[in-house]
Amino acid sequence: MIQAEIVAAALRARGAVAELVPIKTSGDHLAQAALADFGGKALFVKEIEEALLDGRVDVGVHSLKDMPAVLPSGLRLAAFPAREDPADVLVTREGRALAELAPGATIGTSSLRRIVLVRAARPDLRIEPIRGNVDTRLRKLSDGLYDGLVMAWAGLARLGLALDRARRLPVEDFLPAVGQGLIGVEAREADRELLELLAGVDHTETRVQAEAERAFLQRLGAGCHAAVAGLARLDGDALTLSGLVASPDGATMLSASVSGPASAARPLGEKLADELLARGARAILDTSETP
Repeated sequence: MIQAEIVAAALRARGAVAELVPIKTSGDHLAQAALADFGGKALFVKEIEEALLDGRVDVGVHSLKDMPAVLPSGLRLAAFPAREDPADVLVTREGRALAELAPGATIGTSSLRRIVLVRAARPDLRIEPIRGNVDTRLRKLSDGLYDGLVMAWAGLARLGLALDRARRLPVEDFLPAVGQGLIGVEAREADRELLELLAGVDHTETRVQAEAERAFLQRLGAGCHAAVAGLARLDGDALTLSGLVASPDGATMLSASVSGPASAARPLGEKLADELLARGARAILDTSETP
């Protein structure tokens, strides 16, 4: 809802009348379930996209990291507001860093990517699944059910929660999910007037990053059972894209980076995927998706 309000406020600033329409998705209804067992990322976008296609709403607002690489026919990502910090953070009751946690401490996360990366850094830690919204997770931490949580900085920052207890995990060692920190604004391809209005909400540098990362994800063909990470960074017109594919047990981790002009965002994403696929990522992904 906060992300939707960010988009609505930007549209109102351009003279539009914007009304928020809350839609509870399957991901919200299945708050305690393992997402990979019930359809993965699409659970957080399906009902919103149905409302768009049915004409019940005109704009859908998503956390981009929750969006599958391929959109339904007739819909497009029309705008990307400026990106929040894409990093993951460790949240503890005492504000400790990952290296400062006691041996055997319990970390809460249900993200396969985060599980693999935490184990790579601290194989002695216990990792337990956790679901629910940010408030629910932080309450479980306060109640002592976990010693730490790995979460997205962006979610905490937009809610203004627990920032004093959050320690940033360097993206160089803890590569974020594709699209993390990004808001994706979805609309119907046929709504030309609305698309023109949404273009005013679009942040050019953020769009370049989004297109590179999503091209990487789409070329990989990765599903919700795979540990995949990707991050695009811009320095002027120079774009650097880093990616990772890991086996679920973390025994095999493939990583690479590519660089080029910002105008080549999508080809760079595809190039990075091709490099990792050539080095064995396909076998990892196929094994990960096998029930």
